[in-house]
Amino acid sequence: MGDLFLRALRQEPVERLPVWIMRQAGRYLPEYRAIREKVDFLTLCRTPSLAAEVTLQPVARLGVDAAILFSDIMVPLLPAVPGMRFDPGPKLPHPVTDPDAIHPFDPLVEVGFVAEAIRLARRTLTVPLIGFAGAPATLATYLAEGGAKKSFHAFRALLHADAGRARALLERLEAITLRYLLMQVEAGAHAVQIFDSWGGELSDADFAGFAAPGLRRICARLRDTGVPVLYFARGMPRDVGATAVGVDWTVDLAAARARGPVQGNLDPAVLFGDAATVAEKTRAMAAPLARTGYVVNLGHGILPLTPVESALAFVKAAQSIRCSP
Repeated sequence: MGDLFLRALRQEPVERLPVWIMRQAGRYLPEYRAIREKVDFLTLCRTPSLAAEVTLQPVARLGVDAAILFSDIMVPLLPAVPGMRFDPGPKLPHPVTDPDAIHPFDPLVEVGFVAEAIRLARRTLTVPLIGFAGAPATLATYLAEGGAKKSFHAFRALLHADAGRARALLERLEAITLRYLLMQVEAGAHAVQIFDSWGGELSDADFAGFAAPGLRRICARLRDTGVPVLYFARGMPRDVGATAVGVDWTVDLAAARARGPVQGNLDPAVLFGDAATVAEKTRAMAAPLARTGYVVNLGHGILPLTPVESALAFVKAAQSIRCSP
């Protein structure tokens, strides 16, 4: 197996920079859209053979150095929130802020299709497989809002209106997230990524007081298994004990790398340029960090209308950068 990605996270010598793309298994690929014409999103997530097939698609098409499981961060909450649907983002029957409404469950029993998709994908993959989950604060944000909205404030309001309830909700989600990620590791994931898309919305004080303690416990337990843990949030990365942090395009990449292993940084909108422009901007971003401890990626998920040719130009440009000892 090509373990360039894992070696970079461990800060071991690498001959070139590894690269993969957040949301690389998705709507910009025609082969993915062909499957979606036949099945809805949740059916795709719940069918291991299809989820594994979609996981493999960008590896075959783009030649990326890691695969990420096809799923959604809200999948582990399906048993706890009956009636959740996706259109295209998550929509709940009603907002959820009561921690007692989130009943503990065995992920292998309730969402074992995720573990089976990992096992199926592992059979043919030649690159490492990344499992993932949403961070507790991000899951709480969707729960409190009742789904995906244009603005998110309900959970932040809860923090100030009823801190005890907010903390209890986060602790319940922490337990679910940890069990869910451990299941993925046991099924064969080589690394895991925690997506905290809305964690960056919290002030430094609220993040430190509410979100960080649980994240540190999750990261510590996962790192005890020996797998690398990546943590992604918008803005300058905060220390939660992860192996590496993902950064968006607003962050100074060199400053982030000075804190430890790092991933990402290219604005996904760059991929709407022509191939030459994509390659030039990718090399300009990544070449100064042409050594171990850096994984090339976008600063957020690839956009649905991105030309496949631009995604391929991004990958090829990244893989052309040789690393110094």
